[in-house]
Formats: sequence, C-alpha cells, structure tokens
Amino acid sequence: MELRAVARRSASDQVFDQLAGNILRGEVEAGQSLLSERQLAEVLGVSRQVVREALQRLAHAGFVEVRQGGSTTVLDFKRHGGLNLLAQLLLADGGVDLAVARSIVEARQIIGPEVAALAAKQAGREVAGQLRQTLAKLAGDADPVTRQRVALEFWEALVDGSDSIVFRLMFNSLRLAYEPLLAAMAVVMQHEASQAGDYDALIDAVEAGDPQAARAAATQILSPTTSALLDAIDAAAVTAW
Repeated sequence: MELRAVARRSASDQVFDQLAGNILRGEVEAGQSLLSERQLAEVLGVSRQVVREALQRLAHAGFVEVRQGGSTTVLDFKRHGGLNLLAQLLLADGGVDLAVARSIVEARQIIGPEVAALAAKQAGREVAGQLRQTLAKLAGDADPVTRQRVALEFWEALVDGSDSIVFRLMFNSLRLAYEPLLAAMAVVMQHEASQAGDYDALIDAVEAGDPQAARAAATQILSPTTSALLDAIDAAAVTAW
C-alpha cells in the first residue's frame, strides 16, 4: 500500500495563490499597485505577516516589485518571471492553457536532443549503465502511467549526465508542469515509452561518446510524440472555439 503525506497549505500559500491568480488572469495589470499590506490583511482576514510572506514570494517569482515602505507594483511576469511559473501558467483557472502546453511540447522537442548530445560528450560510459537499468524498468512495466514516470527517470539520468545546471533547472520546471497531466497524457505518450530500439540506440550513442548520434536518436524518440501532442492541442483549440 502506497501512502503519501497529507499536504497542509499555509495561509501565506493561499494568499500567494489568490494574488498570483489575479495577476495571471489580468485582473491587475503590470504597472498597477496592489492594496497595501494592511488593506490586504483586512480584506483577506489574515495577519500582515502572512501578507508580507506572500508578497515576498510574489516578488521572487517575478510577479511584483515590493518597495521598502512603499507600494507593491505588479510586473509583467513574461519579462520578469522564470521557468518556475510554467506549472502555474499551464494550469491557470483550473484548466489547461493550450498556448503554454504547445510551448512546453515544442521546448521538449528542442531541448531533449541537445541534452542527449551533451550527455554523450560529458558522461558517456558513466551514465550508460544507469540508462540501461532504467530502460529495463521501462520494458518491464505495462502500466502506461508508471511507464511515463520511468521515462521521466530516463531523461532525468540523461540531464544529470549532461552536467548542466541550466538543463537541470529547465528539466525540473518542465517536469513540474507535466506531472499533473501525466495520467491524462499517458495514452498519447505510450508510443514513445515503447520505442525500446530507439532508446537502445540513444544509450549506445551516449556510451560511445557520440553527440551527433545521441542527438539523432533522441530526436527519433521525441518527434512522433511531439507531432501527436501538437495535433491534440490543435484539435482541442478548435473545439474550444
């Protein structure tokens, strides 16, 4: 039996979510000022310390600029935010933002092959053994959701093999955005998880220290699913209209 700890959301988390949601929906535009700490505390029924913590988080995320002793000004998050916003942007207002979903899929197609090439150049044999162990797990499980989780392990090992902190942080953000949709996307993604031959080719290229072959193998793995996902996003966009 698998058990998970019960998540407890603090008051500052809830204040952050409310204010971030207002900004993402355009209810408060860039350049406008939020209510003062005292006013927010009164309206939301929390302490000023709780509001202050939420505002600091908003500032770190690139949503606002907090001036010492002054107003809190909303920023253009597209110019000031980081990849940590992807998950929140993707699942804004309880639904999936199709434009953000498209951006994530396209980024995955571009970044994956470059991660593979760098892993071949940097790690080679050191990471190949771990990749083979993960591939064996992938082949040994028929559950589509579990296979997606194992596929994430495979790419995580490649990212670690690339020895790039930038790729590592990008992977973290993309995974955080993807995981809430993992079950819903399992059917579309199952073809990718079943390409044992292509994964073998990628591992062989990494083990041989051949970046060009690793890039080509990763492209071969990712391209069919990318096309399927983009088609599904386009179909959903037409339905939404």
